[in-house]
Amino acid sequence: MSNGRFIAGIAALIWSPETKQYLLLRRSEQKDYASGAWECVTGRVDQGEGFEDALRREVQEELGVEVQIEHILGTTHFYRGSPIPENELVGVIYLCTLADPNSIHIGAEHSEYHWLSADQAIEFLTVSDPTGQWVKRIIQRAETIRRMLPEDLLEFQRNSGFELG
Repeated sequence: MSNGRFIAGIAALIWSPETKQYLLLRRSEQKDYASGAWECVTGRVDQGEGFEDALRREVQEELGVEVQIEHILGTTHFYRGSPIPENELVGVIYLCTLADPNSIHIGAEHSEYHWLSADQAIEFLTVSDPTGQWVKRIIQRAETIRRMLPEDLLEFQRNSGFELG
């Protein structure tokens, strides 16, 4: 494959430790890609911006709240439509929490939201929706990581972040 431009992106899976639920958002019907699909917070990294700054900005824009990054869940690589360089996206997926989950105010990018347990979310997301299947895999990974990683490591990552400059 030739060298070219691509999109850098982030995804923030929001989890509530108090209720043990994940936030799912329905993309607005006006969106150019995956309209009507259920997702977590997603967005592009702007020029001159790091992944964590982009994540904080996107959560603020989409939910109107500040976010705490808890852990990196993984990376992603896909095409937003046809497989041409302008549609290629590589990104980092984070597990995050909110100081006040009740203060969410969704913007125009989404039409509704639900807080669901992992089991409820996995049942709720449809098999026919590729975005929903992607979110299912993210939730399953988040559940495994939260169960397996030592609390000391999670606390270190929560406090120090992931950007190394």
